[in-house]
Amino acid sequence: MNQDPRQAAIVRWLRATLGDADFTLETASSDASFRRYFRVTLDGHSRIVMDAPPEREACSPFLAVAERFAEAGLHVPRIEAASIEQGFLLLEDLGSTDYLHRLDAASADRLYGDALDALLQLQRNVAHDGLPPYDAALLQRELDLFPEWYLDRHLGQPLSTARQADWQQLCRQLIDSAQAQPQVTVHRDYHARNLIVTSPNPGIIDFQDAVVGPVTYDLVSLLRDCYIAWPPAQVEAWVLGYRRRLLDAGLPAGDSDARFLRWFDWMGVQRHLKVAGIFSRLWHRDGKRRYLDDLPLTLHYIATVAARYPELAWLCELPGVEPLAQS
Repeated sequence: MNQDPRQAAIVRWLRATLGDADFTLETASSDASFRRYFRVTLDGHSRIVMDAPPEREACSPFLAVAERFAEAGLHVPRIEAASIEQGFLLLEDLGSTDYLHRLDAASADRLYGDALDALLQLQRNVAHDGLPPYDAALLQRELDLFPEWYLDRHLGQPLSTARQADWQQLCRQLIDSAQAQPQVTVHRDYHARNLIVTSPNPGIIDFQDAVVGPVTYDLVSLLRDCYIAWPPAQVEAWVLGYRRRLLDAGLPAGDSDARFLRWFDWMGVQRHLKVAGIFSRLWHRDGKRRYLDDLPLTLHYIATVAARYPELAWLCELPGVEPLAQS
C-alpha cells in the first residue's frame, strides 16, 4: 500500500492504540476542509479515524462540541481515542449512508422530521457558554468570499464601482437581519451530507464549527440545502411547522410567520453567498472541482429569494445568479 506520511503515521498510532490486533484501513471520505476520514476495521467492527493536520485543523473544537452535543442527547460519534498533538481521533462509525443518498419524495417527511426533532433538541438543550459568537465580523468575512472568490477569481468579473455601495448596503442589511433573530446554538453545516441515517436518527457529524447565532441558520442549511432542493411550498410548510414547534417549546421565534419567513429567506441569502464563494475557492485554491457542480443550485436560491425583495433584487443582475430552468 502506498501511504502518504500522515497515513503511515495513522497506522503507527492505531497499532499503538489498538495493540497487535490486525486491522484494515481504507479511505472513507474527505470534506471541504483539510480533514480526511479513514475507516478502520478490526474483528468485523469498524471505526472512523479523523485525520486533522494540526497546522491546518485543530481537534480540540471537535472534542469540545461533541461533548456538548452528546450531553444534550444528540447522536454524535463517540470518541474512542485521541492524539491531539498528531491530529488523530478514533471515532464511533455511524455508517456511510448520509441523508443525501436516502432522501426522496417518499422519505423526505420522515427523514426531515427526525432532523428537525434533533435541531429543536440542539437549539433547546445545547449550552451556549464558551461557544464563539456568530457576530457581525464573522458574518462579514463570510459574505466577502462571494465577491473575492466567485465574482473576481472564478468569473473574472469583479463588482463594478457603482455596485460596491450596493454590496456594502446589502451586507449591512443581511447582518442586521441575522443579529435581530433569537440567538441559539448553531451547528453551522446542518445539511444532508452531515446527517447520517442511523439509529437513533440522525447521526450528526462535522459540528466542530458550532457557534451562537441566528435561530434560522441551521434551518435554512437543512431546508435550502446546496446539494438537494425541494418545492418552495413544501419548504415553507416545513419552516412554519418548525416555528410552531419552537413556540410550543417556549423558545422565541419572532412575532409572526411573515417575520420568521423573512429571517429564513435573508439568512439563506447570506449563507448561499458565502457558499458560492467557498465552492469557488475550493476549486481555485484547493483543486476540489466537484463543488462547482453544486454552484448552480446555490446561485438559484439567491436569485429566487432576491427576486421577492426589492432591497435584494439587484443581485439577480449578477452573472450566474438566476433561477434554474426547472426548480
